[in-house]
Amino acid sequence: MVGIKTRLDFGTDAMRRRELLSLISLSLPPLLVDTSFRGLLHAAPASLGERNADVVVVGGGLGGCAAALAAARAGCRVILTEETDWLGGQLSSQAVPPDEHSKIETSGCTSAYRELRDAIRGYYRQYMPLTAAARAQTHLNPGQGSVSRICHEPRVAVAALYQMLGPHLADGRLTILLNHRPTAANTDGDRVLSVTCQNAGTGERVELTGTSFVDATETGELLPLTGTEFVTGFESQAETAEPHAPTSAQPQNHQAATWCFPIQYIAEGDFTIAKPDQYDFWRSYVPALKPAWPGKLFDWTYSNPATFEPRTLAFDPQKEAAGWWLYRRIAAAKNFIPGAYRGSISLVNWPQNDYLEGNFYDVTAEEQQRHMQGAKQLSLSLMYWMQTEAPRPDGGTGWPELRLCPEVVGTDDGLAKYPYIRESRRIRARFTVLEQHISQAARMEETGLEASEVKAASFQDTVGVGSYRLDLHPSTGGDNYIDLASLPFEIPLGALIPERMQNLYAGCKNLGVTHLSNGCYRLHPVEWNIGEAAGTLAAHCHEQKCSGEAIHSNPKKLAAFQTRLQANGVQLHW
Repeated sequence: MVGIKTRLDFGTDAMRRRELLSLISLSLPPLLVDTSFRGLLHAAPASLGERNADVVVVGGGLGGCAAALAAARAGCRVILTEETDWLGGQLSSQAVPPDEHSKIETSGCTSAYRELRDAIRGYYRQYMPLTAAARAQTHLNPGQGSVSRICHEPRVAVAALYQMLGPHLADGRLTILLNHRPTAANTDGDRVLSVTCQNAGTGERVELTGTSFVDATETGELLPLTGTEFVTGFESQAETAEPHAPTSAQPQNHQAATWCFPIQYIAEGDFTIAKPDQYDFWRSYVPALKPAWPGKLFDWTYSNPATFEPRTLAFDPQKEAAGWWLYRRIAAAKNFIPGAYRGSISLVNWPQNDYLEGNFYDVTAEEQQRHMQGAKQLSLSLMYWMQTEAPRPDGGTGWPELRLCPEVVGTDDGLAKYPYIRESRRIRARFTVLEQHISQAARMEETGLEASEVKAASFQDTVGVGSYRLDLHPSTGGDNYIDLASLPFEIPLGALIPERMQNLYAGCKNLGVTHLSNGCYRLHPVEWNIGEAAGTLAAHCHEQKCSGEAIHSNPKKLAAFQTRLQANGVQLHW
């Protein structure tokens, strides 16, 4: 590995793209560009057959990384597994720019999450060819997308996460097993003894034993493997008394999943892809939803989430106009020196590629693969439609100047490494957050307070905070958007602890929420907070030689745990 300067000197003249990318690649941590080096550090010790740690975290998304980091910082030996070859989940392998609330720069997240955001900005300042004006921005937003104050490229999140985890890798407290997914578990009554993971490349298996386990997988994979009680889909109103719940439970009614992809506009180019196999199907597809969708899925008009009236957003990558292009733009060419980017890059995570034809888990393997392939075909078909048939503001059709960006997501086809699955299996928890706890309308009705005065329910066992609209995308059961005003909320510890299992904790969107309240608890800073609280709890229980239930049920122990969280920079109240 060549030596790296503190800051690359890109000079003042425009460089050829190939030369620039070559320089940038030298600045990437070797874990990102050197497969053999990465494998040396993180390959599974499959030949040993078994590995032991104090805390085992299964799933390397944001919640999993936060859990592993918290436990390692507490001095525990930690094993972290990840199904893909990128850490970061929705922020990286799923290519979803962060959805955050308006106060995120100063409040409403943990210190460690803010550290991650600082590391992302620091990476751009140290290694990327920013203009002087962009580099000087305190709150640098590389893509200047409207969805977030820090829209950025997925690979940079991976680098930032390794920067944070690096000290614990170096001293041996943390082991990361990439390309590993859980396939089995061994339990004894109400305790998990081990989890077996399989290497996707070699097929070899490794048994992971530990004192505590955190399920931070995207779909709650440890729950059925360990026999932990869980729920999926839409609960009934009889069970939750939620105003917007259906009369009968609908366990197969899930929010749409989305296979995201980045696109770049390069003037005068022609990057039209081959016509996808399912293009004719998706080109004429009209979502079967109630209330009705306004027309075909492939259209710049969609269903207004709040009113269900037709709503049209502009799409003009040439002028980079507000609308779909600006919404999730992750690289604004004007933030970088001339020649660094041939064009700006935007991320497609839109209603037009929400997949509604079925679910990605709790189905047969054949059906799962059919839906996975269908979601990919939907996204590729959307890309082909944009290149060939989409209406342009000038009256023409098609934008052949749009290209897929496989280099941005690290795949051959230009789609993200993994689908964005909004809704997981969820534990039957000691406490479940309901619509009534966070909905503005429900809280106003319960308290009699005005909108300017009302607050979300306060939880005595709070372990963090979040703020996001109760936002559910159309569902596989035929629901259109469910979009409700919510209030800044707390994360109760009881939602991280299963009703029965003693040493397994929820580390992401598989916590004790409902189909409805999940809409608030599934986004980036909240997932990180959930994972950080779960990892800290696992470490705390390892030190105290007790269960999470013992902490939760004892006021003095609970208070001591909350004091520990606050000392670590976790905000407990708004």
